[in-house]
Amino acid sequence: MNLLLAPFKGKIFFSILLLLSFFSAFAQEEITKPELQEIKVDSLYREDQFYFAFTYNTLQQKPVGLSQQKFSIGISGGILRDMPINKARTKAFATGLGVSYNNYNQNIGISGTAQNAAYEIIPNSDFDKNKFTQLLIDLPIEFRWRTSTYQSYKFWRIYGGMKFSYLAYSKSVLNNEDGKTVITNNPDFNKFLYGLYLSAGYNTLNVYAYYGLNPIFKSAQIDGEKIKMNSVNVGVIFYIL
Repeated sequence: MNLLLAPFKGKIFFSILLLLSFFSAFAQEEITKPELQEIKVDSLYREDQFYFAFTYNTLQQKPVGLSQQKFSIGISGGILRDMPINKARTKAFATGLGVSYNNYNQNIGISGTAQNAAYEIIPNSDFDKNKFTQLLIDLPIEFRWRTSTYQSYKFWRIYGGMKFSYLAYSKSVLNNEDGKTVITNNPDFNKFLYGLYLSAGYNTLNVYAYYGLNPIFKSAQIDGEKIKMNSVNVGVIFYIL
């Protein structure tokens, strides 16, 4: 009987050795994989590659009598290249390209044509609709401070910098008792705009503010006085990897 069982005992012993070798290799792989992954992610990780912002748009340095009677909104989005400058990657520069749409409901009536536009302050009761809108191509350049690590996407951030914008398209609409006047690509608008901005927050919730440093209009006048309005936009901004 012992002679008959001997081959089976050898096979069982050999199978146990194979199983132990397999589990040993698997355990070693489980230990080494996170270490390799940690080195790879830590050497490459960057933050906040895409952004989307929603703002309430206001006008500063307004002509006498100007008012904003409705909610004026702004929507912007774009892509940024994050460039860390310290080993911990908590400080960085970033730049990229974006697009902004700004809407301003107010009571400066723009009539005439794009080549010969006229401007005047009109009472809010004298029109059904009066606004101008802008479509801008943005170049943001910012400095970033954050508490991020490669292990967590939830962190505090303060980003600030300057945004340069090119006016790609403009449109003004005045709808009153005389009819509807629509002017597109009015040359009196400033083609190049620039301003300072700041965003700050934690995780996905971030507040955003932009202050325009030059006027929205380049050559428009009301009663012989140049319109020097600039924009101030406040709202929220979301960053996505």
